[in-house]
Amino acid sequence: MDAKLLEILVCPVCKGPLVYNKAAQELICKADRLAFAIKDGIPVMLEGEARQIAADEAI
Repeated sequence: MDAKLLEILVCPVCKGPLVYNKAAQELICKADRLAFAIKDGIPVMLEGEARQIAADEAI
């Protein structure tokens, strides 16, 4: 994931910061507990496509 792209991307729901999870190839919004997949190097920033993260799941 390009560092400059990470600097400008925000959560589409709350406009908060995202954390890159390299192992899972996801962008994580800790505030909304959503994980946005990265497919073929392109972040899928759609709320309906995001995976809900369990409260006990390590971020």
